[in-house]
Amino acid sequence: MYRTKTCGELRIKNVGEQVELAGWIQKIRNLGGMIFIDLRDEFGITQIVVNDEKLQEMAKELNSESCIHIDGKIVERTNKNPKIPTGEIEVIANNIEVLGKCKNVLPFEINTDQEVREDLRLEYRFLDLRNEKLHNNILLRSKILKAMRDKMDELGFTEIQTPILANSSPEGARDYLVPSRLNPGEFYALPQAPQQFKQLLMVAGFNKYYQIAPCFRDEDPRADRAPGEFYQLDFEMSFATQEDVFKIIEEVVPYTFEKFTNWKVDKGPFLKIPYREAMEKYGIDKPDLRNPLIIQDVTKVFENSDFNAFKGKTIKAIVVPDGAKQGRKFFDKMVEFATTDDVGAKGLAWTKYEETGEVTGGIAKFITPDIKEELEKEFGLEKNSAIFFVADEFEKAQKIAGLVRIELGKRLDLLEKDVYRFCFIVDFPMYELSDEGTIDFSHNPFSMPQGGMEALENENPLDILAYQYDLVCNGYEMASGAVRNHNPEIMIKAFEIAGYKEEDVKTRFGALYNAFQYGTPPHAGAAPGIDRMIMLIANSQNIREIIAFPKNKRARDLLMRAPSRVSDQQLKDVHIKRDVP
Repeated sequence: MYRTKTCGELRIKNVGEQVELAGWIQKIRNLGGMIFIDLRDEFGITQIVVNDEKLQEMAKELNSESCIHIDGKIVERTNKNPKIPTGEIEVIANNIEVLGKCKNVLPFEINTDQEVREDLRLEYRFLDLRNEKLHNNILLRSKILKAMRDKMDELGFTEIQTPILANSSPEGARDYLVPSRLNPGEFYALPQAPQQFKQLLMVAGFNKYYQIAPCFRDEDPRADRAPGEFYQLDFEMSFATQEDVFKIIEEVVPYTFEKFTNWKVDKGPFLKIPYREAMEKYGIDKPDLRNPLIIQDVTKVFENSDFNAFKGKTIKAIVVPDGAKQGRKFFDKMVEFATTDDVGAKGLAWTKYEETGEVTGGIAKFITPDIKEELEKEFGLEKNSAIFFVADEFEKAQKIAGLVRIELGKRLDLLEKDVYRFCFIVDFPMYELSDEGTIDFSHNPFSMPQGGMEALENENPLDILAYQYDLVCNGYEMASGAVRNHNPEIMIKAFEIAGYKEEDVKTRFGALYNAFQYGTPPHAGAAPGIDRMIMLIANSQNIREIIAFPKNKRARDLLMRAPSRVSDQQLKDVHIKRDVP
């Protein structure tokens, strides 16, 4: 064995023992007659003292991040270091063996707060993962996955793996396609989610299924979304209602957060917010409930206003308590934010309601006494507050006001601290209009419409709600799920409204369509996103910080140099002709 103890476990009680340690050199300090080595492994740091002249000559040739083995005697330190658990002891080296020498020049310093270009960190990810904070994130990930598995087992779920090579299906994102060598011209698709498989498991008679499922979607990356692949706690239950699913989420998610954080965690039952209410009050379907600001519709208040920018528009307002204390620069910066391309506002109107009762600044001259009175009585405008207005067509006004609300919460530091706030967004529309003006599924095509066949046959598709729901935490979508459509006739009708013929359903979802002819139980489920959960628990701002080997913002793996070109022979084997030289 290379070690009898780890670098993090030695304490004052071990003084006098002989010990073997192995790890990486964090730092070397040559004080002339004595050399000190900070030896690091996954469990901590131990100070090594090199007194022997021959060993000192050897130690002078060593450099940081080399991997070494030492044996020696544990002694009490005279200059104790209370900042580390092993700070009361040190080890006098009797022998040093180099296990793996490191280059003299590192691409970047490992354990420092110095800013390092992310692409360089990803190219040398094996070094980046030696950083204590990042290393601990990956260890935390392992513990969280085990805790979730233990909890799901405790709740009676059976872990079942589903295929990675699957079929292509329209589930909201582009598929990753895999050509088949044995079936020329045909392709597998990496699953965007185990959706069809888990429903088939319910048809097969399994009561409760779960897995830590890899999912593959060809989507653009974001700070909270890893490109290409991600993981979710996928689960499904037979004979279950929407409320049954909520109870499982309210059991598993708070348990996981509480186990690994000292922040306050909401416990179930979580607040349930209908989708349309969420859009009205927050301008987004994943509201951060730590932000106290609310969006209000003041269109009727200004229907007779002389302000041309408001005429014929939906007008959304955000009242900011104590906002009148802010200087003109703050309001100008908010206007600048709202009119960026990313937000898309043509302008951002505002005014202050001073402590004196006077309305000042911005569009104050258009706030007549009648308008002021109504804003006070109906919309909570109080003295010393400010109010921001967004005017545009309905949906755009909602979106812009939602982004303004989020930005105000950040800039004014309004968000509640050290807390995880959960809510369910429910009653999603079954359908929406596509960019081309056609009816399309708005959420999950396999969801049960509220009202069943009667609603599909008699209601305006855009008015039909579905048994679909999202779990939201601190402004992030944390889980998505639905009560599934288990009736083949309702399924065909639902797809027909979205422009699919019965033959399309049979072709694209043949397994489900066929299985639903053989006694399908009602079933429901959800899929909490593991990567986002860990990101929030680790209090990280970037999802790449909790993934061992992530891709960069261009969806490239800089460490393994993927994607990459393959040989003509490899393409020939799978019956593909190279189109790009």
